Amino acid sequence: MNPDRDAVRDRYTAAARRALAGEGTGLLTGPDDTDRLGAVHYPGEDVPADVTATSLGCGNPLAVADLHPGETVLDLGSGGGLDVLLSARRVGPTGRVIGLDMTDEMLTLARRHAAEAGVTNAEFAKGTIERIPLPDASVDVVISNCVIALSPDKPAVFAEIARVLRPGGRVGVTDIVAGDTLTDTERAARTGAVECVGGALTAGRYRALLREAGLFGIDVRLTHEVGDRLHSAIIRAAKPVHVAPMTPEHAEQVLAIYQSGLDTGDAGFETTAPGWATWDAAHLSAHRLVALDPAGRVLGWTAVSTVFSRCVYAGVVEHSVYVHPGHRGRRVGDALLAALLTSTEAAGIWTVQSGIFPENTASRALHQRAGFREIGTREQIGEHHGRWRDVIMIERRSPVVGRTAPDGSTGRGEA
Repeated sequence: MNPDRDAVRDRYTAAARRALAGEGTGLLTGPDDTDRLGAVHYPGEDVPADVTATSLGCGNPLAVADLHPGETVLDLGSGGGLDVLLSARRVGPTGRVIGLDMTDEMLTLARRHAAEAGVTNAEFAKGTIERIPLPDASVDVVISNCVIALSPDKPAVFAEIARVLRPGGRVGVTDIVAGDTLTDTERAARTGAVECVGGALTAGRYRALLREAGLFGIDVRLTHEVGDRLHSAIIRAAKPVHVAPMTPEHAEQVLAIYQSGLDTGDAGFETTAPGWATWDAAHLSAHRLVALDPAGRVLGWTAVSTVFSRCVYAGVVEHSVYVHPGHRGRRVGDALLAALLTSTEAAGIWTVQSGIFPENTASRALHQRAGFREIGTREQIGEHHGRWRDVIMIERRSPVVGRTAPDGSTGRGEA
């Protein structure tokens, strides 16, 4: 069962007109609506009450998207503009936020709120989320708050999201997700601000449609119940980056990214990146990969080196993965690790391992997503910047290379 676009447009046009007249939206009328929707999800945010009063969302997408200064953000179904205004603060004067809505009245309301707040890095455009009026690869982040469930054509929405995202761009939305047992008949009988979401997807269907749109790193996590067999959910995904073999032409950028990682103090024991000749000699010529943007700039890199010289350990390597500081948090590392593991398994490598400082929580999370396990801690293994530091040892054992098969063969080199 899909929502009727005209009915949705009429409902929110009327809500915007009431808000413009200072009468509130009139949508949160159920006994529990204000506990489930709207401003309740924005504790501690310094926003005028008349702006939060027009929020009809089921969560806080800004708590999901992790915005960075300088990014371009698109809010699908921006309504009264609350998430646009909060996003504008986070991306700063070098960033840009675009609110997209299909109703003139909501756009008028949002522009009024932006002007009253003195926000100059936000703009609002008219259009539908099934046909986004923006160029390909033009935004870093897509957010949305309890809007996609209202669309009558969700595959088109996800295809458009993938189209407008830049490589490595990400999705961070909140939405209503239906339980697997909710029938079409029961959906049609629902009333109220939440229960009217008859087109809510199940979590499994949400994942499938995002995957079909070409997105990866998909995570659909239910947060709280908003109705009978209806939940608010946090949905994350990302657009893959282009991963290619590393060449000497990438050397300068690779070493600069390496140095920026070392400068954080939590990437490794080294303090200065070596010259290219030294780096080249230390890493195997195979399995060197870079993530590139459309202009060919390096967003991150990964490579491996041998661990032991004995031939019995020929399938064990130690890896490194580094991401440009301006592109961290955008799943560039995920794409690099996925490509690296494909490359190493194809070459018969059965174990990829490394060591990570315990404080490097971003790297630990990245490797956990990629299937690595933490096997132990080497305590105070080395001195770094005047203090002795622990290292967590991690490894990813291939599920297909080097495993003993039922016939007794190892499958070594047969990935």
